[in-house]
Amino acid sequence: MIMYVVGFLSQLFFSARTLLQWLMSEKTKQVVSPTIFWIFSLLGSYLMFIYGWMREDFSILLGQLITYYIYIWNLDEKGTWKQLHSLLKIIIIITPVVAIAYVIGKEDEFIRSFFKNTNVPIWLLVFGSIGQIIFTLRFVYQFFYSVKRNESMLPMGFWVLSLVGSLIIVIYAIIRKDLVLGLGQSVGFIAYIRNIMIDLKHPADDTAKAKHQETQV
Repeated sequence: MIMYVVGFLSQLFFSARTLLQWLMSEKTKQVVSPTIFWIFSLLGSYLMFIYGWMREDFSILLGQLITYYIYIWNLDEKGTWKQLHSLLKIIIIITPVVAIAYVIGKEDEFIRSFFKNTNVPIWLLVFGSIGQIIFTLRFVYQFFYSVKRNESMLPMGFWVLSLVGSLIIVIYAIIRKDLVLGLGQSVGFIAYIRNIMIDLKHPADDTAKAKHQETQV
């Protein structure tokens, strides 16, 4: 019961971030990267990491390991990370590290629980992992795109990867009968498509150039 509460709460944060970002983009007629998007991303990722561990699902954990710290980078770029209490920042940073250290200390148990889980055949594990990898790469792409421009942005490629990765994960969730993953991913479909449509009319690079010109005036 606790496992599913954690999972649904995580997906609630993920769905809320997408919905808020979408509504703000519709309002401004430009694809925006609001601070609340990254706050909810970090909260959702933290809880999803716990859910994936409790469910013994390697593909879920894989999707959280990299993006977790990208969320922190974006919050730092927004100036929000600096405002958090030092103790809270330490807890947020070391949680995944502690979990990984725990896995290393119990390597045999990890392999048995995750890679030899009889509830998840190897082909399905690989399929789900591919979806999570694509879904993860969207934030890796977002990170390098933003670093290059010295600004936290959500470019076109981010939404395309989101749509493809989400579709694979939904199929994986349906096969595995995972309601948490299925519902969470389905919510984002419309938002991903709408952001792509908005970005086609107002490319991210054009928006960045406009902002840069405004700062020069």
